[in-house]
Amino acid sequence: MKELLSLLPRPSHYIGTEEGSVHKEPASVRLHCALAFPDLYEVGMSYLGHKILYTILNNREDIFAERVYAPCRETGRLLREHGVSLATLESDTDIVKTHMFAFAITHELCFTNVLYMLELSGIPLRAADRGDDLFRWPLIVAGGGCAIASEPLAPFMDLMLLGEGEEMVPELCDLVIKAREEGWSRSRLIEEAVNIPGVYAPSLYTHDANGVLTPLKPDLPTPGRRIVADFDRAAYPEKQVVPFGAVHNRLSLEIARGCTRGCRFCQAGVLYRPARERSLPNLEKILENCLNDTGFDDVSFLALSTGDFSALKTLFLGTMDRCEAEQISVSLPSLRVGSIDDDIMRRLAGIRRTGATLAPEAGSQRLRDIINKGVTEEGLMLHVRKLFEHGWQQVKLYFMIGLPGETEEDIEAIVDLCRKARDAAGRGMPRLQVTAAISPFVPKSHTPFQWEPQISLEQVRERVQYLRDAFRAEKCLKLRWHEPEMSFLEGVLSRADRRIADVVEKAYRRGAIFASWMDHFSIDPWLESLAECGLTAEEFTGARELDAPLPWDHLNAGVSREFLLRERRRAFEGKISDDCRYAACRQCGACDTAAGKSLLPRTPGLEEGTHRNSLNFKQRDQLEHQPNLDENGRLLMPPKPPKATEPPAINSALAVKAVRYRVWHTKEAEAAYISQLELQSLLERAMRRAGLPMAFSQGFHPLPLISFGRALPVGVESQAEWFSIVLREPLSAEEVMKRLAPRMLRGLRLDRLEEIPVNDKSVGSVQETFSLRFVGSDADRRLFMEAWDDFTATDSLMFTRETKKGPRTADIRPLFQVIEWDEHGTLYIVTDWSETYISPMTLARAITPWAEQHQLKIMKLSQMFG
Repeated sequence: MKELLSLLPRPSHYIGTEEGSVHKEPASVRLHCALAFPDLYEVGMSYLGHKILYTILNNREDIFAERVYAPCRETGRLLREHGVSLATLESDTDIVKTHMFAFAITHELCFTNVLYMLELSGIPLRAADRGDDLFRWPLIVAGGGCAIASEPLAPFMDLMLLGEGEEMVPELCDLVIKAREEGWSRSRLIEEAVNIPGVYAPSLYTHDANGVLTPLKPDLPTPGRRIVADFDRAAYPEKQVVPFGAVHNRLSLEIARGCTRGCRFCQAGVLYRPARERSLPNLEKILENCLNDTGFDDVSFLALSTGDFSALKTLFLGTMDRCEAEQISVSLPSLRVGSIDDDIMRRLAGIRRTGATLAPEAGSQRLRDIINKGVTEEGLMLHVRKLFEHGWQQVKLYFMIGLPGETEEDIEAIVDLCRKARDAAGRGMPRLQVTAAISPFVPKSHTPFQWEPQISLEQVRERVQYLRDAFRAEKCLKLRWHEPEMSFLEGVLSRADRRIADVVEKAYRRGAIFASWMDHFSIDPWLESLAECGLTAEEFTGARELDAPLPWDHLNAGVSREFLLRERRRAFEGKISDDCRYAACRQCGACDTAAGKSLLPRTPGLEEGTHRNSLNFKQRDQLEHQPNLDENGRLLMPPKPPKATEPPAINSALAVKAVRYRVWHTKEAEAAYISQLELQSLLERAMRRAGLPMAFSQGFHPLPLISFGRALPVGVESQAEWFSIVLREPLSAEEVMKRLAPRMLRGLRLDRLEEIPVNDKSVGSVQETFSLRFVGSDADRRLFMEAWDDFTATDSLMFTRETKKGPRTADIRPLFQVIEWDEHGTLYIVTDWSETYISPMTLARAITPWAEQHQLKIMKLSQMFG
């Protein structure tokens, strides 16, 4: 793929040279694995599961695990047009030449992206079409949180991995190595693999006309969800790959796994039981090592319910003390109503107060009790008042519509609850806004609501319209909603059987990829494919009989059917089930208890008693919060600061300007495809990894005092790039070079440092020298030279280019001071930017418009300041 880099959109997403990426010689390892994420790079690079497996596998000398992501539509078109196969990022190896192609399936709407990646790799989509020769095609594997309910993907997979992969994936890799070295067939490997706890082989089951599955062998082990029992000892990627841009471009610190809060709609709450926390000393060590090795300036705690971490206050306050000294921000996503106290709120308010998000899920208390949300209206208002008291002015509340037992009064209660949240702010809040975010309820497998119907598209539209009309008349209230058709499709796929596999393939053939992206989504290919297959959506979104077989009954999720039925019954009785972390055991089946051992498959060698909730403290380390109220029960706001618009002061030591250097560097090879915006972030992180004491600006958002020269066009190399950095300690140029040089990315090389006055303004170059080579046939090279000779001989060439302000026409000939050829046919150009600047690539294309961009190799050689 890398031969097409100059043609690809966002080419940096395909070069694989990020800090932390691993490079090995594929021929030197026993197993070459492609870890695939079926979505765009910026989404996949935010996924912690990939980083964990990437680290575990590459820590072994005999395995090379590389990354691959779903290329955007335009890149996919270019690959097909040029006859180039999808390849791994690190070594640019065609996927078809790897030994194992392993997908992370995180949601149902990525199913067609899996087929997209298989086809771009030249691999037959169906497992049955790949034959029995293990060496002809890679082993195709799927895992991730959605794998345990992915029967629509089963005909395309050789194996599916259920549960957590830290222990299971290496065991499977060992078996694949053995199979390849002993010359096994694909079918023998599959039959042997099911003996690994957590591994499921779809081909060993057959289904009838209704999608009901039957094992082909009577003694087949029951596939079950596997967990890492000793979570505190689980491997964690301390030296992570630092992305060239990602949706969540930060350090995600997984503090806990699993949630036993017991929300009856929540599949993740079932599929990650028991609740297991990392110890505080381990988290402190991981945090320190990760920050030192990555240079991230943002830390986010990761858990299904961060606020339920038993030692959250201790961990958060300690992390804040560590990070504030280096201007590293800390965030707490996934906070439950009432889960943080005043001390945490006060420190959070000092970081940022852009907006807070809470999830009551339902408007009425009756419906919240049905779903076991464990949130009262009083508790929600208390939390909202707390937010306003500490300076937040924007609050988002998440709700679902179409929940089991929902009535018109429950929809009206959403509006009423948002009004109460708004009114809790009192007066004098100029930017007050309460946003209700609405999503249709989608019943999921392995939950107490797996038998319930999903409301129709028309019903969703009616309820959204009612809310739109109600919110339109309200001040400071705003409504957002999830696309109904997208939730409808999710509902079809989430409880489907293998009959839907034909629908998935036909929808893909109709162009349905990136279904989770609104600008790519269309329901039409799916409806047409359902009709072509003689199926209806209602077969999969409708209610299920309690005694009828379900498409996932053959898979063990680790909780009993009796538990799910019991919770369903309690739901319609309006009864709450307490969190078993801090209350009585609910006998779900996930833990080893006195009543019996866990239903979960056990890692070989582990004894009974290991599958259980594991917490730092027996009770949460936070105090109950009470807001400040007047005698009438209204919120007393804290006194306003003297100047409300004055930014908070940062530590004065961070703003000291001791010395400033201009850092000259070379940018070549794959690094030429890193954009200027990406480069700025990467260099800042490199300086953090190098331990350079950067000086910071003052204001609402203090930033390192780094400035850059003119942006180099993507794809252009340079031997004369620079940036300047202000340090708060007077380190010598030699010391800075010693620390920073080893931390630079591949393709970026430090050349020299020069000290400049700390308060000098950044200046742009007025003269630059470039070399230009043409890569192509001899005939095209002659045309190229003739075009430049003609241009050299002319006095004027008018050129029109598109700018942000519209088309601009200018004479580009005066921009060229010198145009000379050397004996090898390389063109040397000296440009004059004193009056205007135009990208050198744009200029080269203007003179030879017939030449493709990848045929023009430009290198900046020098630059001169005015």
